[in-house]
Amino acid sequence: MDIPRMGLPDHLTARLSMSEQHELLTRQRGHRRRSVLAAGAAVAAGAVAAGVPANAASATVWHQPTKVPGKLVVPFGRHLAWGPNPRSQVRVGWQVAHAVKHPFLRFGDAPWNLGHRVGAEIRALHSESSTIAATDQYYVHAAIDGLQPGRTYYYAVGHDGYDPADLSTFGRIDSFTTAPTRRSVPESFTFTAFGDQGVSYHALGNDGQVAAQDPVFHLHAGDLCYADSSGLGLPADTYDPRTWDQFLAQTEPISASVPWMASLGNHDMEALYSENGYGGQLARWDFPDNGPVQSEGVYSFVYGNVGVISLDPNDVSFEIPANFGYTGGAQTKWLDNRLKWLRDQDDVDFIVVFFHHCAYSTTTAHASEGGVRNQWVPLFDKYGVDLVINGHNHIYERADVLQGGKSKKTPIGATVHPATDGTTYVTAGAAGRSLYAFAVPDSYAGHVNDVDEVPSFVWASGAVKVTENVTWSRVRYTGYSFLAVDVQPASAGRTTTLTLRAVTEAGDEIDRVVIAREAGGKSRGRLNDNAS
Repeated sequence: MDIPRMGLPDHLTARLSMSEQHELLTRQRGHRRRSVLAAGAAVAAGAVAAGVPANAASATVWHQPTKVPGKLVVPFGRHLAWGPNPRSQVRVGWQVAHAVKHPFLRFGDAPWNLGHRVGAEIRALHSESSTIAATDQYYVHAAIDGLQPGRTYYYAVGHDGYDPADLSTFGRIDSFTTAPTRRSVPESFTFTAFGDQGVSYHALGNDGQVAAQDPVFHLHAGDLCYADSSGLGLPADTYDPRTWDQFLAQTEPISASVPWMASLGNHDMEALYSENGYGGQLARWDFPDNGPVQSEGVYSFVYGNVGVISLDPNDVSFEIPANFGYTGGAQTKWLDNRLKWLRDQDDVDFIVVFFHHCAYSTTTAHASEGGVRNQWVPLFDKYGVDLVINGHNHIYERADVLQGGKSKKTPIGATVHPATDGTTYVTAGAAGRSLYAFAVPDSYAGHVNDVDEVPSFVWASGAVKVTENVTWSRVRYTGYSFLAVDVQPASAGRTTTLTLRAVTEAGDEIDRVVIAREAGGKSRGRLNDNAS
C-alpha cells in the first residue's frame, strides 16, 4: 500500500515496528515532561517574585487528576465478557470519569437480592504525547467465578459513595446468563458478529438490530472504536483516546447484558501504551486468559456445541506489518494445538474462528491477506473449521465454501457439509464505519450480487499487491450489516446446524446459508496430518 507522506518528517512516515513506535513515543513524552517541568520552574520563580506561592504557579502548567466525590461519579460503559469457562465465569468491565475508591460489583439471583459482593480492579490509562493533551481514563473490572451453568444472574456496580444497594443513588441493575452445561444438549441459540464499528448512527442502528436477535454472545472482529483513525501502523497515525468513552457508552445498551467478545484489528494497535500496542486494550477489555502468553486478544471458549477461537492477524499481516511476527510463531503453534483439542471433543460439533484481516475478500481497499492464507488457512483445512468470520473490509461478503484452495459454488439458501465441502468464509465488516467498494460495476452498489468472476488482489510479503481473478466470491453487499448465526444442537447421530443470516441495519435478511454436521460424529472432515 502506498502511504502518503503528507509533508511529515521522515521519522513519522517510516515503517517502524510497534515496539519502535512505543520507544519513540516514550522518548517524546520524556522530552515533553522535562520541557513542562522547566517551564513550570520558570513560572514558579516569576510567581514567587510576584508574591504568589510556588505551588499555585506550578499547578497552572502540570496536569493533576480531578478529585470528585464518589457519590457524583456515575459508572458507564458496562461490558461483559466470558472468562475461560463461560459456564461459570463472567467478567464485567465499566468506566468512571474520575478516580474512585474501592470499586465493587454486587450480584445475585434476583434484582432485589444482590447479596454477593466482589471487589473490582481499576486500570487507569494516562494518555499524553506531543499531539495528545493529557487525558486520564479509569477502567474498572470485576471477575465473577463459581457461577452455575445456564443461570440468569443480576448485577450492579459501585464504589465508595455510590452503592447500588442504596436506593438514593438510583444505580442501574443489569443481568447476564451463563452458558449451558456441556453434559446436555442445549436449546437452540443465536450469536452475532461484525467488525469495524466505530462511533456513528449506523453503528447504533446495527447495535439495535443485533439486540433484536437476542444473542447469547457477540463477536467483534476488530477495529473496535477507531481512536486511532488512521490504522496504518505508522507513528503519524492520528489518535484520540476520548473516542473510547463514546464507544463504550454507545455499546452499553447491549454489552451490559450480552458478553461482547473482542478481537484486535489494525486500528486497535496503540503504540502509546506498550511495546506491542495492546496496553490500552488490556486496560479496557477482559480476554479469556487461555491463549499463548506472547499474544493478546487470542483465546478460545466453548458455548453449547460450538467452539470459538479469536486470533490476532496483526501477527501475520503482510499489508500492515507493524506487529508482524511479534509472537515468534507462538500464536500459530497454539492455534494448531487448540484446533486439534476442539476437534477431539465429542460434544463440540462446530468450530468458529474470528479475527480481523480477511482470508478471502474482493474489495478495492484491503482485499485478501496473504499472511492469513499462508499461516492459518492450511490449519483450517486440516481440522475442518466450519466458519471463519473476518472484518477489515467494510462490506458484507460470503465466499463459496473452500477447501484446499478449491471452491464449490454455494448460492444463497444452500446447505453445505463442511466434513466434505470445506470452510465457509464471511467478511462482516460493515458495522458502522464508512463503506468500501467492490471491483464490480457501480450499478451493483447497495445490492447483493452474484458475479462468477471478480478481479481482486492478495497482499504478499513487503506490502505488495498480487492481482488475482477469483471465482469464489459468491455474495457481496455494500450496505451496513452484520452476521447472525442460529445454532440448532442435536443429540448424537442426528443433524445439527448453523444457519448463517446476513442482516442489514434495517433488519432485512440479504443472505442465508446452512452449515450441517452429524452431532457427535466421529468424522470431523479433517484432512490428513500432512495437509498443506
